[in-house]
Amino acid sequence: MNSLARFLALAGFAVALASCQMFTPPEVQESGFQPSDKPITVDNVAANNKLAELAKAQHPRILATYGGEYSDPKLERMVAKVVGNLTVVSANPTQTYRITILNSPNVNAFALPGGYLYITRGLLALANDSSELAAVIAHEMGHVTANHGLQRQQLEAEEGLATKVVSDVLGDSPTAKAALIRGKLRLAQFSRNQELEADAIGIKSIGEAGYDPYAAGRFLQSMSAYTDFRSISGATDASLDFLATHPNTPQRIDLAQRHARQFGAPGFGTRDRDSFLAGIDGLLYGDTPEEGYVRGETFLHPGLGVSFTVPDGFIIDNSAAAVTATGPGDIAIRFDGVSIDKNRALTDYIRSGWVAGLDDSTVKQETINGNEAATAHAGAEGWQFDIAVIRAGGQVYRLLTAAPSASTSLETVARSVSGSFRILSPAEKAALKPLHIRVLTVQPGQTMGSLAAQMVGVDRKLDLFRVLNALSPGAAVSAGDKVKIVTDK
Repeated sequence: MNSLARFLALAGFAVALASCQMFTPPEVQESGFQPSDKPITVDNVAANNKLAELAKAQHPRILATYGGEYSDPKLERMVAKVVGNLTVVSANPTQTYRITILNSPNVNAFALPGGYLYITRGLLALANDSSELAAVIAHEMGHVTANHGLQRQQLEAEEGLATKVVSDVLGDSPTAKAALIRGKLRLAQFSRNQELEADAIGIKSIGEAGYDPYAAGRFLQSMSAYTDFRSISGATDASLDFLATHPNTPQRIDLAQRHARQFGAPGFGTRDRDSFLAGIDGLLYGDTPEEGYVRGETFLHPGLGVSFTVPDGFIIDNSAAAVTATGPGDIAIRFDGVSIDKNRALTDYIRSGWVAGLDDSTVKQETINGNEAATAHAGAEGWQFDIAVIRAGGQVYRLLTAAPSASTSLETVARSVSGSFRILSPAEKAALKPLHIRVLTVQPGQTMGSLAAQMVGVDRKLDLFRVLNALSPGAAVSAGDKVKIVTDK
């Protein structure tokens, strides 16, 4: 596995954050769910409080991992209003929180000691009203007020982490799948009772703040629908998602509803839907222009001006570090760029030692769609690899394909992918636009189908429309309703 790790040339390291693990224990103990009288906040962090100091130091790494901070004054005001309403009714109303909206399509929220709260724009796109957002934030605030603390782990160095990830993903287990290999967060898990405690605190807080306490259960149901959608779509790498550490169970939804019933029957409290939808109208959805776009089975990067396509059945995962794809037969593809002297031969670069198990006799110079290229094969510890290095537009790109040694599909897949690599025309680059959430008012005669048909840049439009708007398959829309769609307008 060390050879495979070196071959994949993983860089950087992962960091561990406090996040939530929403497992429900067999026997639920609901006694003693009380906030701490002395919560750790940004304003009262003691100099010797190592956990809080580590949390503060961790902030820049979180930003780097999740694409930085997402800046939208209108959205920030809406979120700040929700946080403010929750702070007023909390057991510690003088505590200070620093909330950051992360520029990531992943659906996640987490908290660190010191009052650091994080939510992604992906989560905001999935929620449907202020009470649901309040439920998520109040849950994370509950971890802070209950002093659950930060369960941090020291991270392995570059090759050590790479080896572990490769072992986890490409191990001998029959269920193991070749998957995106990249530096990533591993979210430390709170205990089961801590999660339930944060639930109880959070639902109590949103109810006392005047929000609909049943919102927590609704959002859990939305998460369940989101899980199903991702599963059917083939997306298997959710390590940066809320779902990675917030498994959803019917029992947990039932518990959330039990807590909500303490405030009365459904209908209690406000959802503040219009304010929320106004805040997320125009929200960036999916990939950022800086990381390029995935459109079906094609990756296109307007900044780099390049594109490639993977075969049917492969799922592309895009990140700042690399673009990877996984497909049938445990075949994995990685695309990235490297800096090489313009006068250096690409065949020499392949032979420079970064490819473990290289078969030198297979190294050859090629031309791919008019671009200088070199290809080769390698093998290591039960795996076979195809390497394609392409020089285009003054840059050098690598397409690395891995398959089990017994696979007969490596050559076909690798040549299909490398053969699809091309330079985008100025018109193609200009036509690429980011996707956004847009809020529409349903007009007479419009249906879920006709509204979903207006979405662009996404697959399975009707299914995604239902997930984004928390609509069941048998639901319908009525004139005057407000709904979310995804569009590049």
